Amino acid sequence: MCKRILKEETTPDGEIPFYKIGTFGKQADAYISRLLFEKYKSQYSYPKKGDVLISAAGTIGRTVVFDGEPAYFQDSNIVWIDNDESQVTNEFLFYWYQTNPWKASTGGTIERLYNDNISRAKVPVLPKDQQKRIVHVLKNFDAICSDLNIGLPAEIEARNKQYAYYRDLLLSFDRSQFGNVEREREREQERGAVTR
Repeated sequence: MCKRILKEETTPDGEIPFYKIGTFGKQADAYISRLLFEKYKSQYSYPKKGDVLISAAGTIGRTVVFDGEPAYFQDSNIVWIDNDESQVTNEFLFYWYQTNPWKASTGGTIERLYNDNISRAKVPVLPKDQQKRIVHVLKNFDAICSDLNIGLPAEIEARNKQYAYYRDLLLSFDRSQFGNVEREREREQERGAVTR
């Protein structure tokens, strides 16, 4: 895990995104200076590009593949495995960890993953070609789901426009005819007949 960052070391905008448990896998809302980032990165543990980051508190087991872009992560709440890919690839671990194969520690105010919880998790050691096929299939499913999520707002907007068009068409009246109906209604009321 990363070195602890104190609240007073963060700013609402800046150079290096600082991910807390609530922003992990989303948009950062806090930043640290490049100077502090470089200092801590050189002195303390820091993930490598491709490492699988894991949320270890609150929402247990959320996984993100580290893209290698400068970023810093909340200590003890976001951790990663220094994985030897000779047996299991990081891509396979990324999907496997999403199944939450560990038992979280309870007893505190929130559930938490500790090193022991993670190290005791059983990971299937499949031949690399099988890992690769599984990852390929799951990536395709992810791509399809992303396309659906991207396409749905556009589809909803198109249906709303279509609805508005037909609503306006159905509710548009010839104003001259509407005026005649109103005059006829007034005449009826003058004669004492109430139309409903």
